[in-house]
Amino acid sequence: MQLVGAGPGDPELLTLKAQRALQQADVILYDALVSPAILDLARRDADFHYVGKRQGDHGRGQEAIHDLMVRHARAGRRVVRLKSGDPMVFGRAGEEINALRKHKIAVDLIPGITALSGCAATSEIPLTHRDHASAVTLVTGHVRAGSTLDWRALAGPDRTVAVYMGINTAQDISDALITDGVSPDLPLAIIENGTRPEERRLYGHLGDLAGLVARNQVKSPALIVIGTVALLAKDWPQDTLSPILGEAPIFSLVS
Repeated sequence: MQLVGAGPGDPELLTLKAQRALQQADVILYDALVSPAILDLARRDADFHYVGKRQGDHGRGQEAIHDLMVRHARAGRRVVRLKSGDPMVFGRAGEEINALRKHKIAVDLIPGITALSGCAATSEIPLTHRDHASAVTLVTGHVRAGSTLDWRALAGPDRTVAVYMGINTAQDISDALITDGVSPDLPLAIIENGTRPEERRLYGHLGDLAGLVARNQVKSPALIVIGTVALLAKDWPQDTLSPILGEAPIFSLVS
């Protein structure tokens, strides 16, 4: 049984090990964000199962996915569980590994290029930079019902914050960060369909995050990169330089 990272979408970013696994698989269980170009690289006569989830559509459900993996693996088939990006970054790999371990099924994990790495490369945003950021925080904008994020712990000087699955909660994210003392003028980038032919990049500031999403009708998959590193993007509009540059501090945490 293999958990395989498909990368952010560009088939040329698939690792050689991942491609080999796809070409040898008998069964492929793939997610919603896995691009068709990636599936085209798989073995033609493999048994494909779509097990994706979208906002408002929970698909098969996680337990049903576990059952599928276990059933096919126990039948002696070579099974690939194919996930976009890297399985260990917001990919529920931990839950699936645990389910397989309970049934004493060996797991081979093949990492993939993360959405963040792919989006940073195509937009030429350095996630760390001696003058801007010495730390990177990856956070999901979509948490379990009843759960909350400690946005105060995410905010701090000299940091880049990357938000996965945050488009539908953009207003909540900006409100929480600003309430915790982050400047509304902090630059950000939104990268939609990163690394794919239809990639789109939008730039603005934290206080207008929700407005930027709404005006441009941003859809998932999209990644939000918050921090002054966004100013270094290859196509950051020079007529909208951040008013916070030259000021200190960029972050002023509320006590």
